[in-house]
Amino acid sequence: MSDSDAVVHDDAHHRYVLERDGQQIGQVVYELGDGVIRVLHTEVDESLQERGLGSKLARAVLDDIRANSDRQLVPICPFFRAYLARHPEDRDLMSR
Repeated sequence: MSDSDAVVHDDAHHRYVLERDGQQIGQVVYELGDGVIRVLHTEVDESLQERGLGSKLARAVLDDIRANSDRQLVPICPFFRAYLARHPEDRDLMSR
C-alpha cells in the first residue's frame, strides 16, 4: 500500500473500502447474521492486482473485526479463505 492508501469501514453498506487518494481501489463486502460476520467478496481494481493490496485489505479487515467486534468470522469469499489458510494466527476469529 502506498502512503495515500486507507481502509475505511463503510458500516452502512456492510463493506470495507480500500481508497487511494480518495478513490476506491478495492473492497471487502460482508453481511451480518446472528453472532456472525460473513465475508462474501473481496476485490481490488484489476490494474492494481498482484501487488499485495488484497492481503493488506484483508489484514485491515481482520484487525478491525478483532478490535471492534465479538462476532464469529465466516469466510465465504475464496480469497479470504485462502488468506486465512496462510495466516493461522487469525483462525481463532472463526471459532469465537
